[in-house]
Amino acid sequence: MVQEQFALEDKDFRKLSKLVMDTAGIVLNERKRAFIHGRLGRRLRALGLSNFSQYCRLLETSGGDDELRNFINAVTTNHTNFFREAHHFDYLARVILPSLAVDNADTERVRIWSAGCSTGEEPYSIAMTLAAGPRILLDWNVKILATDLDTNVIAHAAQGVYEMDRTTSIPDTHRKRFTRMRDGNVVMNDELCDLITFAHLNLLGPWPMSGPFDVIFCRNVVIYFDKPTQIRLFDRYANLLKPDGWLIIGHSENLLGVTDRFDLVGRTIYRRVK
Repeated sequence: MVQEQFALEDKDFRKLSKLVMDTAGIVLNERKRAFIHGRLGRRLRALGLSNFSQYCRLLETSGGDDELRNFINAVTTNHTNFFREAHHFDYLARVILPSLAVDNADTERVRIWSAGCSTGEEPYSIAMTLAAGPRILLDWNVKILATDLDTNVIAHAAQGVYEMDRTTSIPDTHRKRFTRMRDGNVVMNDELCDLITFAHLNLLGPWPMSGPFDVIFCRNVVIYFDKPTQIRLFDRYANLLKPDGWLIIGHSENLLGVTDRFDLVGRTIYRRVK
C-alpha cells in the first residue's frame, strides 16, 4: 500500500502544495492530503524513489520539467460525463444558438470555448447540441476550442473514443446520429470531431487565442482556485468574450463578490455586460 511504503511529511506537503498553486493556481488544503498521497505515490514507485523529499528535489531541478507535467496531471481532478448539468445544454439549444443565428448573420461565425474540458465529454456535448441546432449554423464557420491543463486527458479527448458505460447520459437521438460502435466502444462521428480543436492550456499562463468568443464554458474549474485567482480569471474571460457573450459555470460556483462584468440570466448562466 502507498500509505505503508511512503510517508508524506508536512514540509513536503507544503512544498507540493505551493508548487501546484504557483504552477496551476490549484489550492491543495489539508483535506486533499490523502488524495495527493495516493496519486503521487504512484509516481514515486514509477520513478524508483524512496520518499517524497526525493520527489520534491526532482521537481525543483532544471531537468524536472517532464515530471512537473506528470505531477500536474496526477493532482488534477477530471470527473465529468456527457451532458452533465443538462440545463446548460438545454439553454444553449433553446436560447443561445437561435440568438447567434440572428446576431451573427453578418459574420456567419460562431466560437465556443470549453475551458477545463477534461476527457472531452463537455465539448462533444456542445458539438452535438450545435449540430442538432439551427440548420443555418451548419453552413457557417463554427468552431469549438477545448482546453485542459492535463495533457493526458486532452490526448484521450482528441481520440473521441469512450467505453459504453460512460456514454449512457447521451440522449438516444444524439447517440444514433452522432456516434458509432467500434470494438465495443462508442466513437464520436467525424461531424463532431471536425468542430472541435483540442489543446493543452494552463489557465494561469498566456492565452494564445484572440477571440472573441460567443460562449465560454468554465464549469467546476474555479472551485479549485483561490479568490484572487478567480477574480483575475473571470476578468480575462470577460475580455475574451464578445460584449454580450455568455459565460456558463458549474453548479457549485457563482460570481458574487468576484466580478461585476456579468449579469445572471439563468441557473449558473451569465452574460457579459462590461
